[in-house]
Amino acid sequence: MFVETDVRVDSAGLDVLGRDECMALLATVPIGRIVFTEGALPAIQPVNFVLDGDDVLIRTGVGSKLAAAARSAVVAFEVDRYDEAAMTGWSVVLIGRAHAVGRSEHDRLRSVDLVPWALGSKPHFIRITPEIIRGRRISNWVPGA
Repeated sequence: MFVETDVRVDSAGLDVLGRDECMALLATVPIGRIVFTEGALPAIQPVNFVLDGDDVLIRTGVGSKLAAAARSAVVAFEVDRYDEAAMTGWSVVLIGRAHAVGRSEHDRLRSVDLVPWALGSKPHFIRITPEIIRGRRISNWVPGA
């Protein structure tokens, strides 16, 4: 008997997650990685973040690599979680434009619970507005399969 499910599986056998599930998973972790261009090469930096609607908010310092990356550049942002004992996990990747947040929004965003985990002053906010959201999950791993 064939039972149809809503879960799609990619060519590697991973569950393909929909946008809503990706956004729900994104909200469950405090640390992600932003991928941006530095000197025409890819750069990756771990950051803490919060969601503002579907947008990712990051705090950064004056003159930082991230501040430079926020000049309307296309970036990727990735979060994941893996349970080694259960051999399960998931990964969500957003691709979109990063923008420095303007002064008009600063007062509202200062009340958002986003305390930078790296030392130093981080007075600027970067907003990533996702245009592409992709997620995959390893859910039914069987050793030797």
